[in-house]
Amino acid sequence: MRTWAGKVVGSWYNAFALLWIVMIGMQWVAYTEPIWFQETTSLVALTLIGISLVEIIFPIKQAYRFVIKAIVLLFILYYVLSSYSIFSPDEESSWLIEFVLATNPYIWFSVSTWVMLECIIRLAVNAKRILVFVGLNILAMGILDSFTVAVLWEEVAWIVFAAMGWLVCLHLRRFQLKFPQGWKRLRRNPLKVIANVVVIFALIIVAGVNMPEVPPVLTDPYTAWVNYRGDVIPASSTPGGEGGLNSASESGYSRQDNSLGGGFNYDYSPVMTITTTERSYWRGETRDEYSGTGWEEPSTSRRQFDEVESGNDLENGDRGSIQTREVTQTVSMLNDDVYPVLFGAYAIRQVQAINGETEFNQLDWKSGQAELHWDSNPRELSYPSTYTIVSEVPLVPVERLIGETHEDLYSSSVNDNYLQVPNNFPDRVVNLAEEITAEAETPYEKVGLLQEYLTTNFSYTNNPNLSLKQSTDFVDSFLFEIQEGYCDYFSTALVMMARSLDIPARWVKGYAPGQAAFGEDMALSQATGNTPTLSYTVTNADAHSWAEVYFGEEYGWIPVEATPGFNMPLLTEQSEPDLAETPEVEEEEQEEELAEPVQNTESSDFTVSPIVIWAAGAVLAAWAGYMLWRNRFSLHFYLLRLRIGKPLTPDQKVVIETERWIRSFRRKGFKRSEHETLRESVQRWESEAPQVAGELHSLLKQFEMARYSPSHVEENEWQDVQRIAGQMKKRLRTARA
Repeated sequence: MRTWAGKVVGSWYNAFALLWIVMIGMQWVAYTEPIWFQETTSLVALTLIGISLVEIIFPIKQAYRFVIKAIVLLFILYYVLSSYSIFSPDEESSWLIEFVLATNPYIWFSVSTWVMLECIIRLAVNAKRILVFVGLNILAMGILDSFTVAVLWEEVAWIVFAAMGWLVCLHLRRFQLKFPQGWKRLRRNPLKVIANVVVIFALIIVAGVNMPEVPPVLTDPYTAWVNYRGDVIPASSTPGGEGGLNSASESGYSRQDNSLGGGFNYDYSPVMTITTTERSYWRGETRDEYSGTGWEEPSTSRRQFDEVESGNDLENGDRGSIQTREVTQTVSMLNDDVYPVLFGAYAIRQVQAINGETEFNQLDWKSGQAELHWDSNPRELSYPSTYTIVSEVPLVPVERLIGETHEDLYSSSVNDNYLQVPNNFPDRVVNLAEEITAEAETPYEKVGLLQEYLTTNFSYTNNPNLSLKQSTDFVDSFLFEIQEGYCDYFSTALVMMARSLDIPARWVKGYAPGQAAFGEDMALSQATGNTPTLSYTVTNADAHSWAEVYFGEEYGWIPVEATPGFNMPLLTEQSEPDLAETPEVEEEEQEEELAEPVQNTESSDFTVSPIVIWAAGAVLAAWAGYMLWRNRFSLHFYLLRLRIGKPLTPDQKVVIETERWIRSFRRKGFKRSEHETLRESVQRWESEAPQVAGELHSLLKQFEMARYSPSHVEENEWQDVQRIAGQMKKRLRTARA
C-alpha cells in the first residue's frame, strides 16, 4: 500500500497535467453540447474523466493499465446507454449481443476520445509542445467563434487558465528533477509555492478585468472577407454613432441570450404563416437563470424531456386549473432555417401532424417549461415545413385574481429557479421595485404597477444609447442609465423586479402575432357565424421577448407584456382590459417596433464572476500586507533615513535592531530594571532562559561593538543580528510550547 501511495504521489505532475488536459477537453464538450445528442456529450465527458482517473490511480505497467481502461470504457458505455434508454438489459434475451449492437456509433466517440487523450499525454511533454497544443485549441475556438453562431470567449478563457496551470506544474517538475534537495525543502513548506502561484494568478485576473476596452487595431479575417464581398455582418455590432452602436445585426429569433443588449436593424423577411382562430404570441423557449448580463442556458441535468406522440396530450403541471379555450394552429414555414423548437400559443397540449404525417420521432416535450423541441441532429437537419398543434389558452379570471394575496397564491412551495436573483444584484433595482409597488397589496397589483412603470417611463428604440451604460448589470444599466431599449430590456427588467418582490417569473422568447391576412375565409366565417380563421404572416421583425408570471397552482403562468407599443392578446373571462394589455397603437407604428435582434454571437460580453474578482483582490491585498509585514524593518530603516537625511550606518542598524529584540524579550515576560545595563540584564536573562543563552551572548557582543568599540560593524554583521534574533524567538516559542 505504501509503495502504491508513493508511486501516486511521485507522479503528481502527470496527475496535474491530466487535470489541465481534462479542463481543456471539457471546453470542447461544452461547445458540442447544443450540437450532439445529450448521451453523446455525456459519454465523451465521462470517458475523458474516467480514462484520466485510471491513468492517475493506477501507476502500473502500460499493458495492465490498458486493460483497466478498456474495462472502464465498457462500463461507461453501459452506464450511459442504459441511463438514456438506448439499451435496456433483458435477462430473457442475449443482452450482451444487444449491448454490442447498441454501442454503434457511440463506441467510436469514446474510443476517439481515449486515443486523443493518449496522444496528448505522450506528445505534450515540454513547454514548446504544450504551447503549440494550447495555441491550436485557442485558434480553433477563435475560428469557430468567428464563423459560427457559437460564443466561445468563456471557453477560451478557461483554456488559457489551464495552460497557465500546466506550465506552472511543468516548471515545478523541472525544479524537482534538477534540484532534488531544494525540492525537499519546498515540500516541507509547500505554502510558499502555493502562495506565489495564487498571487501570480490573482495579478493576471485583476489586471485582465481592469484592462481598458479599446477597438481592435486589425480587422479579423472574417469581417474583412464579409466587407470585401459587400455583405452585412450578421449578429454583430461596431462601436460608434450617436446611439452607441452602428447597428449591423438583424432582427430575428434569438439563438444566444447570455449577453443581451446592443442594437439591430429590422429584417422583414418572412418566417412562417400561422392559420388559427385566435391571435396570439407564438411562444418558443423560456429562460429562468439570470446572470447579470443575460439569460443562461439550462444545465444538462435540468433538460428533462418526454416523448411526443401524435394526438396524445402533453403533460404540463404548471398550466393551472382555470378555464381554457382550445385553439388549433397550422404553421407553414416560409424559410429554410432550423429552429430549436416548434412555435405555438401557450400552452401547447398536443401535436396532430408534422409535414402532414402523424408519425414522427424528432419531437421532445419539456413539460416544466412547456417547450416543444425539435431534435435537429446532424444526420437529419430538416425542419418541418408544416405542422399542426393544439393549444389550451387560459381564460384569466381577472376579477378573482386581483384579490388573491401572496399567501393565497403561494401557499405551496414554488420552484426556486423562478425566484433566482444573482448574488451581486444591485440594491437600487430592488429598492425601485419596492417603491413602485408600495401601494399594492396583491402580487397581481404589484405586477400591474411594474408593467405600467416600464411602459410609461421608458421609450422603445432598436438602437439604445449604450454610451450611457456604466453598470455591469443589464437591468440596472437599463433602469438607471440607458433608460431606453427594445423588448429584451423591458421583459428582463419586469422579470427581475418581480422576482425581487418574491413573485415567480420567467423570461420568454418567440414571435409577436404578425400581420393578419383578411380574405374569403374570414368573410365566410362571419357569414356563417363561426369564429373567423385568420392567417398571420410572421417575419423576422416580429421576433419578440416577454415575461410570464406564475400566480400559483390554480392560475399557472400568465404572460405579461412590458414593452411599449405591444398589445398582448390575452384571453380573459370578461372583455375588460387586464394587466397584460397595453393601449393599442397605430398599425404602422407597431409594425416598426415588432422586432428583436439576433444576439451578438461574434462579440460576447464575457465577464469574470465577481466572486473570482473579489477573491483575486483579497489575495493581492493579503500578499501586499504580508510583503509589508515581512519587510517592515527595511521600511522602518527607510523612514529613518528620510528623517535624518542620510543612509543609516551598520552600527546604527545594529542599535535599532537591538532595541527591537529587547522589546520583544520584555513582551515574553523578561523584566529589565530601570538602572540596569544591557550586560547585567543579559546575564540575568541567560540564567532565566538558558536555552537562548548563546543567542543572547552573540547579540550583546554585536551591540557593544556597535555602540562602544572604535571598530565599526560590517554590513553582513548587522544582518547576522536579525538572523540570530529570529532564531532566539523561535527557541523561546518552542520552549514555552
